[in-house]
Amino acid sequence: MRDSQTFVQHLSEALPYLQKFYGKILVIKYGGAAMHQASARDAFIRDLVLLRTVGIKPVVVHGGGPMITEMLTKVGKTTEFIHGLRVTDRETVNITEMVLAGVINKGIVASINRAGGRAVGISGKDGNLIEAVKHMPRMNGDDPDRPPEGIDIGYVGEVHKVNPEVLLSLDEAGFIPVVAPLGAGGEGETYNINADTVAGAIAAALSAEKLILMTDTPGLLRNPKDHTTLISWITTCEVDSLRSRGILSGGMIPKVQACQTALAHGCKSCHIVDGRTPHAVLLEIFTDAGVGTLITSHDTLEDLISQS
Repeated sequence: MRDSQTFVQHLSEALPYLQKFYGKILVIKYGGAAMHQASARDAFIRDLVLLRTVGIKPVVVHGGGPMITEMLTKVGKTTEFIHGLRVTDRETVNITEMVLAGVINKGIVASINRAGGRAVGISGKDGNLIEAVKHMPRMNGDDPDRPPEGIDIGYVGEVHKVNPEVLLSLDEAGFIPVVAPLGAGGEGETYNINADTVAGAIAAALSAEKLILMTDTPGLLRNPKDHTTLISWITTCEVDSLRSRGILSGGMIPKVQACQTALAHGCKSCHIVDGRTPHAVLLEIFTDAGVGTLITSHDTLEDLISQS
């Protein structure tokens, strides 16, 4: 009886959040351990179904780098990375599309449907959702006076434009869109795009209420080697300071860039959360303290609260 009373009490306390986010769009980047650890994966799928059931509209963008690498290894292709980006020739991008838009995407969709939800899987190529251009990372070499040169790493793309009509149609029909991070170039060619980048661009195009990026750390850390240095909330201006001091590195850079893109185009707030924690998404949405790191364009937390 005591456990039941506690459950009902917690459910009642969620009412203000249910009212606040009813009918609102949340963009969630799903990846890392949350996709591979059974307990976290199952919890996330149930969370999505719960959100949609209570009238909140999640849009899921998923990654899949490790599975792509595994498949490339099986077919005898080596994986080369430059500036953290996979060098992607035509054969590699075909395998990438097969894994992302096929195996992973349809697996997530099937899990949601099996849990009682209604999901539809698409890639950025469907409905002209994501118009992409080739990404050319810049390198100066050893000469600081030498202008940066672009490096051709193949079919790796950047988001040029998001056309969100297909997502809005699915949302209005009660479906959970599940998006593979691919885009189409001007000649119809396929580009593989960083999933965080895609999530940020979609959150911007939809003016989403929240962008939630799931990762394998507690959030944004002042010292990446010390999990006790979690930054609970930070402004976009302060993020720029962390980057200039070299505190941000690796996969955290596209995450904060995605947050900045979303916030600059009407997204209300962005969150980097630990996907290894079961129900991390619900903890972020339905509790005062939240989890992980909140990134906001407001100067103070009080300003954010006053606008809520």
